[in-house]
Amino acid sequence: MKRITTIISVSIFAVVILILAALSLFIVDQTQYAIVLRFGEIRRVISEPGIYFRSPFIDNVVRLSKRYYIYDIPVEKIISLDKKTMLVDSYAIWKISDPKKFIESVKTPNLALSRIDDVIYSGLRNILAKLNFDDIVTGERQYLSAITNFARKNLSEFGIEVLDVRIKHTDLPKENQQAVFERMKSERQSIAELIRAEGQKEAQRIRAEAEKQATIIKAQAISEAEKIKGTGEASATQIYAESFARDSEFYQLLRTLESYKKIIPGSVVIVGQDLRILEEMQ
Repeated sequence: MKRITTIISVSIFAVVILILAALSLFIVDQTQYAIVLRFGEIRRVISEPGIYFRSPFIDNVVRLSKRYYIYDIPVEKIISLDKKTMLVDSYAIWKISDPKKFIESVKTPNLALSRIDDVIYSGLRNILAKLNFDDIVTGERQYLSAITNFARKNLSEFGIEVLDVRIKHTDLPKENQQAVFERMKSERQSIAELIRAEGQKEAQRIRAEAEKQATIIKAQAISEAEKIKGTGEASATQIYAESFARDSEFYQLLRTLESYKKIIPGSVVIVGQDLRILEEMQ
C-alpha cells in the first residue's frame, strides 16, 4: 500500500513538473518577434529564433510577425489644386520594425491599421492638394515617393516601417465625371487648335524661306551661266583670231562656206581656188 502511494505521489510530481515546464518554455519562430509581458509591463523583447523560458502564471508572451503586411486602404476623397474632387484607391506595404515601440503605442496589427490609415490619408491629402488633376492622373507619379517618405517619418515613432505607398487608380465621383470630361475635351481641342495654328505659321515661314533660297540659287546659277557663256565666247573669238593669224586664206574660205550654208539651201560643195559651186539639190 505504501509503495502504491509513493508511485502515485511521484507520478503527480512528474505531471506537475511537466506542466510547469510546458508553461515555462516557449518557442520563437524565425519569422516572429516575442515580447514577454509581466503584469502588462514589457520584460523582454526576443527577435532571435529558439527556445526560451518564462515565469509561469505571471509572464505572458505576445508574438508579432516580422513579415511585411499589405494594407488595402479604403477609398478616400481628395481635392486637387484645381478644385477637382477625386476618389483615390491606394495601398501600403509595411512591417513592424521596433516591437517594443509597437506594443507600447498601438498594441496589435489590427489597431495599427487605423493609425496607418490616418497618416497615409494625411500624406495623400497634403501632397495631392498641391497638384492639378491632370498631373495626378497622367503624370509620372513622382509624388508617390513624397507620400511614402511622409508615412515613414510619421509612423516610425510607432515602431512601424513603411516600405512603399502606391495608388491603384483614381476616379471621379459619378456626379462630376461628365462635366470634367467635357471640360478636359474642350481644353484639349483648344490646345490642338493652337498647335495647328503654330504649325501652319511655321509651314508658311519654311515655304517663304525655301522660295527665297530657290530664287537666290536660280539667280546665282543664271549669273554663273552667263559668266561661263561669256568666257566661252571670248575663248571662241580668241581661237578664231589665232586661226586667222595662222592662215588667213583658209579662214576666209571657211567663213565663205559658212555664209553659203546660211544663204543656199541644201548641200553645197566648193571645189578649187576659183570657188566653183556644185550643187546637189535635194
